[in-house]
Amino acid sequence: MNVLQKGGIILSGGIVFLHLFFVGVQAAERLPGDYQVIKGERSLHTPGKVLLLEFADFYCPHCHLFEKVVTSQLKKEFGERLEVRLVGFPVIRGKLPTAFEMYEQARAMGKGSEMKTVLFRTIHKEKIQVFDRGLRSLLLREVGLDGKAFEAGLASGEPYKALEKSRAWGERINVKHTPTVVLDGNLVVPNLDIDNLRTLINGILKKDKTS
Repeated sequence: MNVLQKGGIILSGGIVFLHLFFVGVQAAERLPGDYQVIKGERSLHTPGKVLLLEFADFYCPHCHLFEKVVTSQLKKEFGERLEVRLVGFPVIRGKLPTAFEMYEQARAMGKGSEMKTVLFRTIHKEKIQVFDRGLRSLLLREVGLDGKAFEAGLASGEPYKALEKSRAWGERINVKHTPTVVLDGNLVVPNLDIDNLRTLINGILKKDKTS
């Protein structure tokens, strides 16, 4: 059969058919930068804002450096268009989970970012790694949290449950080391160079504007 196709119109045997069709589904346009899509994980993206999930261990010096140098700079650049959230993923053996529980409780009380900064500083700069109640009271005062409410929350066991969920999340997406960065819940970033992260974040935000 002699078939001539042009501009979505098929001419065949002298009869004109309006042929509406798609030649397969085109792959989604890739973002600029180095990343991988995590199969089976849904996007947590909110239009106009990128979520940077940092799977991290408070006792990991690389996590401390990443927080100090990379995420702090990205927050300065992107402001409210970037949300940075630490996801507790202990990898250093022999450490109590108290620091992670303190972070989770502070996050539940709206002070997660402030507690994260204080914990990293206390562990890596001041070389304190055991967070007894006396030390906690000093840090809570600095962060601006009510001690009684904080301790009650810590004793409830909910912060530890939150840590276990974070650990399970990391295991599900095959986190092998810290820090591991995931953007918007389903884009893992193997190259943690700040320029690569900046390129990806800009690409996501630009895509929002054109969608």
